Amino acid sequence: MCTFAHCLYNMKNVTYILFTIILLVSCSDFQKALKSEDTAEKFKFATDLYEAGKFSKAKRLFDQILPKYRGKPQAEKLTFMHAMALYQMKLYYEASYHFDKFTNIYPQSEKAEEAAFYGAKGFYHISPVYSKEQKETVEAIEKLQLFVNNYPNSKFLSEANTLVKELDFKLEKKAFEIARQYDLIRDYKASIKSFNNFLFQFPGTTLRNEAMFYRLDASYNLAMRSINELKEQRLTDAIAYYKALKKSYPDSEFISDADRMKEELQKELDTFSTKS
Repeated sequence: MCTFAHCLYNMKNVTYILFTIILLVSCSDFQKALKSEDTAEKFKFATDLYEAGKFSKAKRLFDQILPKYRGKPQAEKLTFMHAMALYQMKLYYEASYHFDKFTNIYPQSEKAEEAAFYGAKGFYHISPVYSKEQKETVEAIEKLQLFVNNYPNSKFLSEANTLVKELDFKLEKKAFEIARQYDLIRDYKASIKSFNNFLFQFPGTTLRNEAMFYRLDASYNLAMRSINELKEQRLTDAIAYYKALKKSYPDSEFISDADRMKEELQKELDTFSTKS
């Protein structure tokens, strides 16, 4: 008579053995499928693997049979599953390429919309952190925007718009940080120009408050360090940037620093009136 613990231990052993047998059989079936010359059987087995979420194995079989189904009715389903398997494997460059290929070959397919979305979303995943070159980010925005334009009633519309906003912010953040870096290395003229470009390019940015303050900061430092021939005009420009910030964000977290700068700028500007 076995104890409960002993029985439980035996049950675990049996479960492990059964799992191992199933795994070995599954692997054996997969190896047989890889070596098989029966294309239809490969298609069925690969589809079963795909539907079970075993995308890597399914993809290996898809690679083998895709050329053999070219031009046949099954090719549409096979091409889509192949692209989606790549996407699920996080091979986003390849997946996007094959999704684009699918939408070009089968524009009337019921899967065309989904393929277009995931083809664009693949570039979203490729998009690097904001501090790096943003070529893929721009391409992802273009592809997602094209999807939104082509499928305005899509079930993926909300997600596509969310992704575009996220990617747009990445471009904003990069442009903002470039301008900020100029300020930090005391290239104040370049910083002012960059912040002006940033505010023009991204009028609805959530970083507008900060950008306007750091533009003022750069202008303040430039004016206060200028030679007399340039100083008066730069003081006037800096005060104009202060007024723009104060008007747009009277309760800004930066307003106390901005007020201090404005007082110093005005005091310095008043000396020119005295001289004249």
